[in-house]
Amino acid sequence: MRTPEEIANRFAPTAQLGQCRGLYLVGIGGAGMSGLALILQRRGVPVRGSDATESETTRALREAGVPVRIGSGADELEPEWGVVLSDAIPMDAPEPLRADELGSPLFRRSQLLGWLAQGRRTIAVTGSHGKTTTTGMVARALLDAGLDPLVVVGAAVPEFGGPIVDGDGGWAVLEACEAYNGMLDLDPSIVVLTNLEWEHVDFHRSFESLAESVLRFVRKLPEDGVLVYCGEDAGARLVADRFEGRKVAYGPLDDRWPLAVPGRKNRLNAGGALAACVAAGLDPEASARSIGRFRGAERRLQVLQERPIAVLSDYAHNPTEIEASLEACREAYPGRRLLVAYQPHLFSRTQGKYGEFAEALGKADRVFLTDIYPAREDPIPGVSSARIAELLTNGRYVPCRHLLPRIVADEARDGDVVVGMGAGTIGSFPGEFLLELERRARPLRVLIAHGGDSAEREVSLHSGLAVERALRSRGVQCVRVDLSELLLGAGDLRLLAGPERPDVVFLAVHGTNAEDGGIQGLCRLLHLPFTGSDIAASALAMDKRLAKRMLAEAGLRVPRGVVLRSPEDPVGLEPPVVVKPNAQGSTIGMGFVRSQEELLPAVRRAFEYDSTVLVEEWVEGIEVSVPVMGDRALPPVEIVPRSGTYDFAAKYELGGTDEIVPARMPDEWIRRAEEAARTAHRALGCSGVTRTDIIVRDGEPIVLELNTLPGLTPTSLVPRSARAAGIDFADLCLWMIHDALERSKKEAL
Repeated sequence: MRTPEEIANRFAPTAQLGQCRGLYLVGIGGAGMSGLALILQRRGVPVRGSDATESETTRALREAGVPVRIGSGADELEPEWGVVLSDAIPMDAPEPLRADELGSPLFRRSQLLGWLAQGRRTIAVTGSHGKTTTTGMVARALLDAGLDPLVVVGAAVPEFGGPIVDGDGGWAVLEACEAYNGMLDLDPSIVVLTNLEWEHVDFHRSFESLAESVLRFVRKLPEDGVLVYCGEDAGARLVADRFEGRKVAYGPLDDRWPLAVPGRKNRLNAGGALAACVAAGLDPEASARSIGRFRGAERRLQVLQERPIAVLSDYAHNPTEIEASLEACREAYPGRRLLVAYQPHLFSRTQGKYGEFAEALGKADRVFLTDIYPAREDPIPGVSSARIAELLTNGRYVPCRHLLPRIVADEARDGDVVVGMGAGTIGSFPGEFLLELERRARPLRVLIAHGGDSAEREVSLHSGLAVERALRSRGVQCVRVDLSELLLGAGDLRLLAGPERPDVVFLAVHGTNAEDGGIQGLCRLLHLPFTGSDIAASALAMDKRLAKRMLAEAGLRVPRGVVLRSPEDPVGLEPPVVVKPNAQGSTIGMGFVRSQEELLPAVRRAFEYDSTVLVEEWVEGIEVSVPVMGDRALPPVEIVPRSGTYDFAAKYELGGTDEIVPARMPDEWIRRAEEAARTAHRALGCSGVTRTDIIVRDGEPIVLELNTLPGLTPTSLVPRSARAAGIDFADLCLWMIHDALERSKKEAL
């Protein structure tokens, strides 16, 4: 972003570029700056630069011998070097501030472009849209005519090998940007004005201001210069009417000349290119043939794939461009469904034009709108892509652009045309969408989350290993990952995001930050399907006090109890009681208290694991654990600990407990226990597989607690119950995966 004051006062005269020992380009990774860097290097001018992000462009510059720093390059600046800024670089960035300290001159990118073109006759293409394609068409004709021009385009042109051609001939063909009056740094011989709409409203506060700036540029033409303007465009005609010099209006290229690029908008671009070539003295028919062979620039209706789904990338970012691009798509792909993923560009450009954007985008069959690309702007209150989406009957608002590839892939089908459209980071969408399509053709991938940071970490490691062995026995591609190690150690989330992400996360973790909704929240943030219950149900089940309240409200019998927030709180219950941390999984920190003397030590021990402790009556009876698989209760497992109490050792050590399945109870008692487990599962809003611990006393089930991520070790209860029901452990794991994927699909509808 530039202000008139900055342009007038902060930059050195263009002539000083020739006095610098070398040039440092800030924002060197951009399409415009990278091309200029290559020209400087070819001409023997020492050049280096910096950019905020690594990219294919920065890597290519290094391979070409241009040093590039990722991040601030302020410490690389040297006295007597000039510093060239793209207009996206603010004046308070580290490099311009350091340049001021060193007394190094600052230049705009447009000044450097004009300096490089000195001594040549320049065809400058300007306008609100169509500049890049028109510039490329003119350049194609001059190249074919053997004129060896200098060419600088605003985007890479595949047939040119990039955004520049550093020819040695007497002509220059330049894309002249009207934003921030950068075009005024050029000295044109021919100006092509494709159209003019009110744009760059942060700088040009009115259309009149923009028109006057373009007119100033046109008036830089020499006496024998010519303005070539689109006679169909009102803005271009207004400038032409005010220009006193030689001018030529153009319309669309005649249909007798075939074009390699589709759409009427490109016929207009071609008409302007041909008029410029004629003004430069080229043969009209030869020029028309050359223009017809021009295959387009990157992100200008660029085709990345034709079948089975056509995938295109387009730079259109105002309503007129959008409508013209969609019309061209209809022409190129008649009868095919058109899906557009669109990212608005700039808050100021979007503000107040919601209806215009909606009308233009409405020409597509389906529109996916993501958040506005801010570039150099701060958000404007009330300005949002959602304002456009709500005006569309065929639109969907996707706030995070990183989700666009998978969401569009969910809806796309063979024969569709999918276009990634906009001037911001949406440029990465088409490639990411293609990777998403490839990803969906591969076999199922499962990430088994195990380990964790709870007191049940070791149990979780065993569960993860058992699940991995079971899934591999059925040919499922899977990998075990300790998410705590990943997040707190390596910090590399590539396994969880992008095209290499898993199709589903199998949660083989237990205890805090696992059964309490923590890991479920992480999966939700990453938009990954996962086994087991969702965030709320997990958190409720883990909080034993809240869970008991909800179970009681569902009509289930639960033990009497009291919650302590300090070891000094009065208990109010006489032993025998059970003391347990309120929000810990399994039997961690649990104590069985038979006498008053044992109570306080047990309470203090439980407080070592949690900030709140639950003390509840010790219910005698037949202890059973009842798994629920979806809406189906599995056979109750009777628990008979050999030590007399079902603590951690009894639960997890081999031989610590006799586990009898089905439980030795009358059929009616079993039915009641199974119904209680199903009711508890539903009352807490659980999904997948849960396990409810119950004491059956005189036929009445008393619910102790519910576990949303039950253990899956060789001694665990759920696998034993499933086997009794005729369900192999591998089949149980596959069911859990299928259940997670089905729930995810339903949520997406």
